[in-house]
Amino acid sequence: MFPSLPARWLAVLPAMAAALAAAAQPAPASAPRAEEAATRAPTTLSYKSALEGYRPFTDDKPVPWKEANETVRQRGGWKAYAEEAAGGAGGGASEAPAAHQGHAMPMPPASKEKKP
Repeated sequence: MFPSLPARWLAVLPAMAAALAAAAQPAPASAPRAEEAATRAPTTLSYKSALEGYRPFTDDKPVPWKEANETVRQRGGWKAYAEEAAGGAGGGASEAPAAHQGHAMPMPPASKEKKP
């Protein structure tokens, strides 16, 4: 038969899709009669701007770096922030969270030494 070339399909598929889309469109509606147009209520359009509730950006004044470093030192340094982010209540760093206890390597059984 014919070899299947991707370039041929790439040329044919958009044409088929356009033909199907044109065929799927409904036929245009007939013009409304004068009596129907007179009985319809007039449509009122309203406009709401997307920028109606806009508030301009206000830049906060930056804190001097020495003051920021002193604040961090008073709060316990980077470790206090790390414990806060981890959800700890200020426990020691030696305590492992319960979720990571399963990662500990099991200890091999104690070997019994033979006496000579």
